[in-house]
Amino acid sequence: MALDPLSAARAYQQAAQALQNRPAAGAGEAVDFGSLVQEAVRQAGQSAQAAESQALAVAAGRADIVDVVTAIAAAETQLQTVIAVRDQVISAYQEIMRMPI
Repeated sequence: MALDPLSAARAYQQAAQALQNRPAAGAGEAVDFGSLVQEAVRQAGQSAQAAESQALAVAAGRADIVDVVTAIAAAETQLQTVIAVRDQVISAYQEIMRMPI
């Protein structure tokens, strides 16, 4: 599945907000890419849990089906973004490994 530009822009905005909410790095500190990826995976998991709870609420008759569809779409978009980043990291690693020394 391909990501549409709007979803990519939302993912970028969320990542930028996450960086702004973090404490400022010192002069010698760099942004930890691993923690950014872990945060993105955690948010994708939370989004999936929210979609599941919405589905359970619809089954119990306490919510509307539109809310479930919206929650599932948001979870899917976040998961696709995480997968796209993972694929790009793997591709970059493979390209580096093919470089002659």
